[in-house]
Amino acid sequence: MGRVTLFIYTMKLLQIIAEAEKWESCPRATQDLEYNTTNRDYSIKTDWINYGPLNLEDEHYWMKIAKKWKTTPEVAKESKCKNCVAFDISPRMLECMPGNVDKDGYLGYCWMHHFKCHSERTCNTWATGGPIDDDKNSYIWAKRNEGSLE
Repeated sequence: MGRVTLFIYTMKLLQIIAEAEKWESCPRATQDLEYNTTNRDYSIKTDWINYGPLNLEDEHYWMKIAKKWKTTPEVAKESKCKNCVAFDISPRMLECMPGNVDKDGYLGYCWMHHFKCHSERTCNTWATGGPIDDDKNSYIWAKRNEGSLE
């Protein structure tokens, strides 16, 4: 094997390692408070996302989202971030989180909107099938989101 061929193989290997490290690293929003806050605030203010409620006892929020989903507030309250398909609480993601939030819930990462998300909240883009609770699926979501807001 010549030097040029060895160099090309080495460069490809380094590129593969760099790609793997990028997927395995913490998402920017888990490490950059300003970036996280910008994405979270956008998700709160944008009607098509409508992340909330700010206060977990806000019945008006639950009535509003129940009306949108054509259900009752009680049923809407069962569709929270903690059971959304994009809510990542895998071991690797929990390592990225700052710690416990409060007695009413915990943080995970929202792959749809790229911010640290509270387990007891929801949004209009909630989708059944979650949470992401293993590293393998977390890496799959990271790969799918390559080149997005991250």
